Amino acid sequence: MTTTGTIDRPDTHIPQKQVPTMKPSAYEPSTGDARARHTAAYTSPQNRNREMQLIPEALARAQVEARLQEAESERRAMRLTAARRMQRRAERASLRARRALAMAVMQ
Repeated sequence: MTTTGTIDRPDTHIPQKQVPTMKPSAYEPSTGDARARHTAAYTSPQNRNREMQLIPEALARAQVEARLQEAESERRAMRLTAARRMQRRAERASLRARRALAMAVMQ
């Protein structure tokens, strides 16, 4: 589900090493210098708008991850209580078997 190189999860987190994914806009300088175009892509209003639009997506992803962790924790707790319940049941059965054996030996 999480592949590297997507818009919200880039290959690298260093802006200078990222490839601009947008076409040059009217706000960017039209020089032949690739570095000037590259830095302008990160300060353009379009890029800020895209980042703002991705905020709810990142928030939703964080909430889903938190819910998944909570569900996994709850499952572990349920398994633990079930294991304890089965252990108590086995201990009671063992005591009954001992009593039955003791009663059989006494008679």
